Amino acid sequence: MDFPSEGGARRALEDINLDLPEGSVIAIVGRTGCGKSTLVNLIPRLYDPTEGRVTLDGADLREYDPADVRRMIGHVPQETFLFSATLAENIAFGVPDASEEQILQAAEMAGLGPELKTFPKGLQTEVGERGLTLSGGQKQRAAIARAVVRDPRVLILDDALSAVDTITEEKILNSLLEFMRGRTTILISHRISTVRLAERIYVLDEGRIVEAGSHEELLASGGYYADLNQKQLLEAELESI
Repeated sequence: MDFPSEGGARRALEDINLDLPEGSVIAIVGRTGCGKSTLVNLIPRLYDPTEGRVTLDGADLREYDPADVRRMIGHVPQETFLFSATLAENIAFGVPDASEEQILQAAEMAGLGPELKTFPKGLQTEVGERGLTLSGGQKQRAAIARAVVRDPRVLILDDALSAVDTITEEKILNSLLEFMRGRTTILISHRISTVRLAERIYVLDEGRIVEAGSHEELLASGGYYADLNQKQLLEAELESI
């Protein structure tokens, strides 16, 4: 895919050119407000570029119906929205023919398995308006399960594990590895522990790509990514004292 510049009075993205091979896992990291979410929101056509283009199989995404594009994508945004309905209904939102077995499998893959045993009615538990009865981490995991049950061609996790601790995050990512196999996956996070498994990592700063490479290559380059990794290792060490 070729990712374009986002126009307007102030460009949110500038000189972006990315190629995402089918079935690859890539990651995007950077400071808050650097353009990470803006970049990935072009893929499901939440808005279209004012310059350049985003392509899928060589065709401009604007040639596709937005509904058709979104059916191919499992997108877990930063802000999770849940309805006043059962957990099962929230997970199966957009997939009305999902079976209970598929919903349960998606919930377990997203790390909700242990919690289901504590919910009064399991998957049939009412979660309340905007998921009022769930914690932030449980909401995020429900949103991941919703993306999984769609069986998407493209999976986008936009800071989707920010509300869980690093140990839980690692368990969920390990659980998702098999599901991610063969799917184009985009990970966005401020945590190195989340993005290090990606085949290629892009570092954004003020809407531009300033670093790119594997985890090992970026550590060796001694730039922003390496500094962020060192800072997070130190924080983890201090927390363990």
